[in-house]
Amino acid sequence: MAKVRASDLTINREKLSIMKSPLAFSVIPQIPARLEALREIAYNLWWTWTPEASELFRDLEPELWVNYHHNPAQILRYIPQARLLEAANDAQFVERLDVLKKRLDAYLGRKDRWYAKNHDDKQDLLVGYFSAEFGIHEALPIYSGGLGILAGDHCKSASDLGLPFVACGILYRTGYFKQRITKDGWQQSDSIVWNFYELPITEVLDSKGKPVKVSVRITDRNVWIKVWRATVGNICIYLLDTDVKENNEEDRKITYQLYGGDHEMRLKQEIVLGIGGVRALQASGLNPTVFHMNEGHAAFLGLERIRQFHKNNGLTFHEALQVVAASNIFTTHTPVAAGNDAFAVDLVLRYFSEFLVDLGVDFDAMMKLGRPWHGTGQDPFSMTILGLRLSRQANGVSALHGEVSRGMWQCVWPGVPQHEIPITSITNGVHTQTWMSPEFRRILEHYLGVIWEDNVEDLKAWAKVEDIPDDEIWKTHNARKIKLIEKVRSRVQNQRLREAYPPEEIAAARDLLAPDVLTIGFARRFATYKRATLLFKDIARLKAIVNNPTRPVQLVFAGKSHPADDPGKRFLQQVYKMAETPDFKGKVIFVEDYDIDLARYLVSGVDVWLNTPIRPLEASGTSGQKGPINGGINCSILDGWWCEGYNGNNGWAINPGVTATDPATQDEFDAHSLYSIIEHEIVPHYYDRDSNGTPHKWIHLMKASMKSVSPEFSTFRMVQDYCNRLYTVAYVNSGRIKADGFKVAKELSPWKEMIRNTWCQVQVAEVIWDSKVHHLQVGQEFEVKARVNLGPLKPSDVTTEAYIESDTNHSQPYGVALQVIEDLGSGSYLFGGTVKPQDSGSFHFNVRVIPYHPGLVQKNELRLTAWCEAF
Repeated sequence: MAKVRASDLTINREKLSIMKSPLAFSVIPQIPARLEALREIAYNLWWTWTPEASELFRDLEPELWVNYHHNPAQILRYIPQARLLEAANDAQFVERLDVLKKRLDAYLGRKDRWYAKNHDDKQDLLVGYFSAEFGIHEALPIYSGGLGILAGDHCKSASDLGLPFVACGILYRTGYFKQRITKDGWQQSDSIVWNFYELPITEVLDSKGKPVKVSVRITDRNVWIKVWRATVGNICIYLLDTDVKENNEEDRKITYQLYGGDHEMRLKQEIVLGIGGVRALQASGLNPTVFHMNEGHAAFLGLERIRQFHKNNGLTFHEALQVVAASNIFTTHTPVAAGNDAFAVDLVLRYFSEFLVDLGVDFDAMMKLGRPWHGTGQDPFSMTILGLRLSRQANGVSALHGEVSRGMWQCVWPGVPQHEIPITSITNGVHTQTWMSPEFRRILEHYLGVIWEDNVEDLKAWAKVEDIPDDEIWKTHNARKIKLIEKVRSRVQNQRLREAYPPEEIAAARDLLAPDVLTIGFARRFATYKRATLLFKDIARLKAIVNNPTRPVQLVFAGKSHPADDPGKRFLQQVYKMAETPDFKGKVIFVEDYDIDLARYLVSGVDVWLNTPIRPLEASGTSGQKGPINGGINCSILDGWWCEGYNGNNGWAINPGVTATDPATQDEFDAHSLYSIIEHEIVPHYYDRDSNGTPHKWIHLMKASMKSVSPEFSTFRMVQDYCNRLYTVAYVNSGRIKADGFKVAKELSPWKEMIRNTWCQVQVAEVIWDSKVHHLQVGQEFEVKARVNLGPLKPSDVTTEAYIESDTNHSQPYGVALQVIEDLGSGSYLFGGTVKPQDSGSFHFNVRVIPYHPGLVQKNELRLTAWCEAF
């Protein structure tokens, strides 16, 4: 036998290391039969709001749990086979797995959920929910911020409530971006290329076992879209991916990055989401009866649905529009102009010239759908206006935002009184189980019972928070605070290591923050209107607050700025540099790469959640709703949801009711108010302790915050509102318009055309009333008559009203219907009725005529009004 020398082995190893081969393969572990349930749990994102499931995967392989972004699917691909075999022989581990499997089966198998109890007569309803981003968990990185987190929580509660619901979004190859802060505080954007086979998603397969793919036209070519599925409890999110071999390199990049690229790339993404999304759901065997657009990114779905009704059902464009709009819901999320996409005319023409052939309408008519009602050919194509025009149900995301939106989008309903503009409001909420820490969940279940799936909104249950002993709730809060501090220290130390900070500063990261110091958190997108720098308006005053020798304060900041938002980046840099100054070092901390993982620690660990937007630019906000379910307290501008959540006893309102026309002056007012609240209310409450160190006044505020905010501002309540007020209404309206071979749609379309062509002849010629009646008591009445010229229209084609408005601004305007009392001939009619004021004040009135048809969904659907002008 030949002898083998050590040098030969070395040479052989070197040859092996430099061998080049195009052939590669991967090996995944074989899951023992006894652990097969691990796979089912890993691929149902139910585990993201089930702490025991996360703990099971963490304990299975702690190092991989950290390294793989808390992603069970990736762990099951790379865990050593020996560890799986070891776990299969661990009786305690197997028992924990069995318990979780039974819980998942019970969750999926429940038949008595809220929807079944309340809407069992609408079993063929299916909601299709479209969003550009979904924030389910850090293991599925297809979100950037609040819009995505809201969408993810919406999906989770749709599952909890048993809604017939399916969602559609985009599967981004590089997600949003990973934030890296340099030593000088400038944000850098890094990308991570994700392997989709390592994410908790699966390919959608057709009946032959092949991946489902659909195509859309992008200028002169077909772009192919592969469909993936994420399972979230009882519902699924279908995700669109153009990074497939059938596409050229340019088209493969369409779904690379969330909100990446220029306007043209954004247009391509929105074609993929809106048009491709409808086709993807259909190719997957799903045909929603109601479509919900979460912001304007998905508004092209309305055009695709019109195209299909035109092509498949023989409807004209305008007939199809009636059907589609009746079953569409549009949610607007921002009153900031930059948050509403709009595209140049030439860009839209280039991308939709072929699509128009199948749409059954010319380019100008299509463009009108994305412009103000009295827009011109120079106006860009607004996706928000398109969404509003192609939906008969629309909403803002808080009561204040609904009011702001009605003013902001009055250009879509010109001449319609602002309060009648058909944009309602449904205030955002959060998924309680997702954002409540395991520690708080345990004590709340002990004192409140298990309420998460069935009655999160139960005020009586939440009132039992008062039964929790103060020392127990304080101990629980401090345990979470320590975990937050550990998370902050770890992240800051890693950042300093990467950026080559001096050794003493790297070591100092291990001692950042103190658990016994009042901690205020600020974490959100770094847009200028959110005013992250407001706290630094008066540096001397902030120094005194932070460095108080007996009652200090520490501040934790986090958040990303959009990569193209340099002003936002400069705000971030200002905060970061301020944190590096001697007076604030170690007391003010900026933590980079804000994500869902860090958010869980922040909302459950800080004492106070701070929010300082310019009112009324915060549409709703949800981060502040996550703190109270963990005992946190809000200090915020009265904007968004906090206008409804603040009751005077559950937190603090910054500068309530004081406004200035000059932004700089407003900043001064708000900063002064904020400093005063911290100095005179927050700090004294926090540091007022008994002999055992328990701050009873503070805990009283914690409990007030928890029991007032948690039941009301949850997606459990929010999704019920969407279902009761929008989904089921759209379902009924759609069914009515489609019935009997689209009878109503076919009647409405020519009727609307006739109304538009003849409306110029409609005139309120005279209003007749007893002008001596100037002083009434509540409950007294007076008669109003009006002579109205209708031209060729019939009285049944219109609604005629005496429209009463208050001059004292404490009564909502209202209309009193007037009926025909005499046909005067030649298209002229006398209408009459009785006005009976029910409130005191100073009023004025006029008579108006608006079109009416029993098939209309919105009162002001035609945006036509004739007022009396003969005074």
